[in-house]
Amino acid sequence: MNVKVLGTGCARCKQLYAEAQKALAQSGVAASLEKVEKIDEIMKFGVMMTPALVIDAEVKCSGRIPQAAEIVSWLTTAAAKAG
Repeated sequence: MNVKVLGTGCARCKQLYAEAQKALAQSGVAASLEKVEKIDEIMKFGVMMTPALVIDAEVKCSGRIPQAAEIVSWLTTAAAKAG
């Protein structure tokens, strides 16, 4: 599984990255976590507001910072779909 935090490196982007790290630790799901800070890469996802969270190429949220518990639910659902 691949998890990406989209954002240019602002404080909110860093906060979302920290929440994503916490969620990965809590969920026990095996995934890579990556920061995407280049505008052209962010634009490929069609995101208008950052920070944004992408799980397996699907944008889960944009323009807000979800709590770790919400991210955990997205991770476990994505893991179940993956098999």
